[in-house]
Amino acid sequence: MLFDSWDDLVRVLIMAGLAYLVLIAAVRASGKRALSKMNAFDLVVTVALGSTLATILLNRQVALLEGTTALGMLVGLQFFTAWASVRSGRVRRLVKAEPTVLLYQGRMLHEAMRRQRVAPDEVRQAVRAQGVGAMEDVQAVVLETDGSFSVISRSQYGSGTALGNVEHAHRDPA
Repeated sequence: MLFDSWDDLVRVLIMAGLAYLVLIAAVRASGKRALSKMNAFDLVVTVALGSTLATILLNRQVALLEGTTALGMLVGLQFFTAWASVRSGRVRRLVKAEPTVLLYQGRMLHEAMRRQRVAPDEVRQAVRAQGVGAMEDVQAVVLETDGSFSVISRSQYGSGTALGNVEHAHRDPA
């Protein structure tokens, strides 16, 4: 079916415009961190927001006020969860993964890589992307909470305090 009625099209146009304004307000209210790199929890909330927005636009049985209430609730819950995770280690561990060392002192930590489902070639690629040609020149490769890799060369390592909250950091990879 290509076309039902002009009424349906006009409704979608009006709802899209109004819902878009609500979405902009929600994103602005949620703060700068909402637009930064996402972890898995943030991604799920973003998909839920998109699904809610689509429902508002296309489902006649969902009134604009009901839909914006749902959007507001999701944004509010996300804001509260972010606020609580900053203040509570327990909440932070519940909603965010911990960073994990995958390579330490030039050696791959195969058990950590297996648990994180990372192949050795992915670690090598991250090292190459940093312009390092020898694995022995790398002190650590960390899989961050957003899925990106951080590569720390031996010359950049210093005291290693940046690895303080990282699983398997400062452990001998025997």
